[in-house]
Amino acid sequence: MRIHTGERPYTCNQCGKSYIRSKTLRDHMRIHTGERPYTCNQCGKSFIHKVTLNLHMRIHSRENHFICHQCGKSFKDITRLNRHVIIHSGEKPFKCHQCGKGFQISNNLKAHMRCHTEEKPFKCHQCGKCLKHETSLNYHMRLHTGERPFTCPQCGKSFILEGQLSRHMRYIHTDEKPFVCHYCGRICESKSNLKIHIQIHTGEKPFSCPQCGKSFIHKGLLNYHMKLHTGEKPFSCHLCGMGFRYKGLLNGHIRSVHTNEKPFTCHHCGRICESKSKLQIHMRIHTGERPFSCPCGKSFALKGNLTAHMRLHTGDRPYMCVQCEKSFAYLRQLKSHLQTHFGEKSQCSECGKRFAKMSNFKNHQRIHSGLRPFNCNQCNKTFIMPSHLEIHLKIHADKRPYVCSLCRKSFKWLCNFRSHRRFHVRGKPNSRASYLKRKKQIPTGEKPDIVTSDFRGGHVMAP
Repeated sequence: MRIHTGERPYTCNQCGKSYIRSKTLRDHMRIHTGERPYTCNQCGKSFIHKVTLNLHMRIHSRENHFICHQCGKSFKDITRLNRHVIIHSGEKPFKCHQCGKGFQISNNLKAHMRCHTEEKPFKCHQCGKCLKHETSLNYHMRLHTGERPFTCPQCGKSFILEGQLSRHMRYIHTDEKPFVCHYCGRICESKSNLKIHIQIHTGEKPFSCPQCGKSFIHKGLLNYHMKLHTGEKPFSCHLCGMGFRYKGLLNGHIRSVHTNEKPFTCHHCGRICESKSKLQIHMRIHTGERPFSCPCGKSFALKGNLTAHMRLHTGDRPYMCVQCEKSFAYLRQLKSHLQTHFGEKSQCSECGKRFAKMSNFKNHQRIHSGLRPFNCNQCNKTFIMPSHLEIHLKIHADKRPYVCSLCRKSFKWLCNFRSHRRFHVRGKPNSRASYLKRKKQIPTGEKPDIVTSDFRGGHVMAP
C-alpha cells in the first residue's frame, strides 16, 4: 500500500533520503559507510548490491545474449540494450523541469538534478569531502590510496583517470595541439581549461562570494576562498600538526619545511620548484607569456605585479608610516622608509651628514669621490645613481605611460602627472564631459578654473 500512499517511513540519518522498505535503506547506507559485501571471486572487485555482482560476473563468462539489430553490438542484459537503442533514435525522454535539458537515461537526469539541489550524498570517510556522484567518490578515493591505474605506454607516467591519460598521449607524444589561446598562444589540455584561461584576458569572473563580494574565474577558486570566512582547515600536517585550508598548501608545507623536496623540474634550465604552480610561473620566463595586461599596454607575468603597477595610474598609496603618516605605493618603499625612523645611521666622514639607509650612504659618497658609474648608452651621459639613469632614459623614449582619465593628456613623468591632476577642480567630480564643456566657455588665453576629484576621494582647489 505504501506504493499508492507514498509513505516512506525509513529515512537516512546522513542525507535525509527516505525509502519504502528497510532493506532498501540498509543497501543505501552502504554508500555512506563504503561497505561492499559482494566480492567477485575471479578479480576481487567488490559491489554494494548482489545484482550488480551478478551482472559483473558476465564479464568473465562473456555472456552477451542481447544484441542490437541496428549496429550488432551485444549486451549482458536487456536494460543496457534498451538504454543503447535510444542512442540510435536520438530520443531524450527524461527532461529537467528547471533548465529543460534532456537525457536518454533516468539515472543521468537524477545525477543532473544535484547540480540544482547541490545535494552531495557521497562522503569520503578519510577526509570528509562530499561529492555528487558515486563515480566521483571512487575517483577521489584514489587520491588517498595513491592508485593510478592508467599508465602511458611510452613514458611510463601513470594517471588517476583514463581521460587524463588520453590528454597526455595527445599533447605530449603527438603534435596535436587543438586548444590554443588566441590571445597569448598558450596551449591548454582541454576545452574547459582553455575557457577558464581565456577569462584571464577578458577579466570575466562569474562566481562571486556572497559574504565579501569578491569574484572568481571558476567555482573551484570560490570554494577555496569560502574557507577564509569559515576558518576551516581540514588538512593537518602529520609531522607538526599545522593545519591548512587546501591540500596543495599542506603538500607544499611538507616539501619546503620537513623534506626539502622539490619534485618539479624545468626542462629548459633545470631549475627545481616546490610546486606545480611555481613551476608554471617560472616557465613564463622561457615562454615570454605575460597574461596580465594594463590598459596602457604594459603586460606582466604575475597578477601581483599588475596590481602594483596600476597604482601608478590610480595614485593609490595604501602603505602608511605610523610615525610621520607618509604614504607609499609599495610595501618595500614603506620598509625602506622606516629605516629613517628606527635604523642605525651611518655618518659621512667628509661632511658629517648621517644616513639611515646604507644604499643612500653609498650613493652620497659618490658625490665626494666624483664616481658616476651609470652611463646612458645613447648620449653617454653619466649618473651617480641607477634611478637617475632610469629617469634620464625617458627623455630618449617615446612612451608616456601616465594618462589623465579626465582629459586624456599623457605624461612621461609621474611627478608631472600628479601636478596636472591638481588642476582638475570645481565641477562634477571625475566628469570629463563637464571639464570639456567649461573649457569651451572660457575665452582664449584664459586658464580654466576647474574642480574635480583628486583621485583619492577628496577634492582639491586649483591654485
